[in-house]
Amino acid sequence: MHVVMIIAALGLACWHRHTSYQLPGSWPRRWQQVLVQFLAPPLLLLTTALAVLSMGPKGQMIGLRTDWLSYCLALGFLGWAVVLWLKLARLGWQSLQQVRSLPQICLINGQWQNGQWERVENCPGLTPTPESLATQPQLARLLDTPIPFIAQIGFWQPELVVSQALLETLSSEHLEAVITHEQAHHHYRDTFWFFWLGWIHRITAWLPNTESLWQELLSLREIRADHWAAKRVDALLLAESLLTMVSSPMITTENCCAPFSRPVAPSRFQERIDALLTEPESATGTSSWHYSWNWSWLLYVLLPLLVVPFHQ
Repeated sequence: MHVVMIIAALGLACWHRHTSYQLPGSWPRRWQQVLVQFLAPPLLLLTTALAVLSMGPKGQMIGLRTDWLSYCLALGFLGWAVVLWLKLARLGWQSLQQVRSLPQICLINGQWQNGQWERVENCPGLTPTPESLATQPQLARLLDTPIPFIAQIGFWQPELVVSQALLETLSSEHLEAVITHEQAHHHYRDTFWFFWLGWIHRITAWLPNTESLWQELLSLREIRADHWAAKRVDALLLAESLLTMVSSPMITTENCCAPFSRPVAPSRFQERIDALLTEPESATGTSSWHYSWNWSWLLYVLLPLLVVPFHQ
């Protein structure tokens, strides 16, 4: 019976990934639908494995006997998922420790002063609010590299990392714009949530359309951060900064990193520029039933757990 559950879960997961229900409209709608398409199949497989593991290899369910094969398959899948999570957590922790070993500087109004940035001991108000970036200082880690780079690196409380080349390339207005973009990643806790999404991406990379959905999520993450930042700084400054950044070599980043720029296809880059330069759509035009319908698909991931009481 457990083998039937596993085969059914695999079939549903593949069917869900092949099902297309694209919604026209703003990026919040696309974010909802892509997130559900990305999350539901892996969660179904995980709950199925947990259900099989909790029922054990012995007994019967609805008159059909269970076996060791299905139990070992579930145990192997969950064990592999845990090993991958531990590997990603170790890499993320090592990256964070490396970042924290970098010198810490204080950015004040995005201004260059006598060729040097203010050091931390001269930086008042060490916890700026996103709404007051124009008057509050911003702590950052200084990366000595000739490549322009800025990113949030970490988990729930990430560190802002900027490169020496970025400080020398961008004007104070453009630098303030990209810092505001990175504040958006901190506001949405993107480094934390995308660590978990990146883990799901790794354990189900073999499912259909996993990579395309992952790239779509990364692009929508940047559009969401751009949209948040454009409410606080000039969107044209953000677009100009993005053009400057993508024309330079880029640093490859991991799941616990949310950079202002990353290698993308030309169409993705053009989409982000267009989203910055066009008037954002009103959120009031999005019907709540669309969101409810999207997230209702996640209810079926709990179905395997409902059959546990029928195991004897």
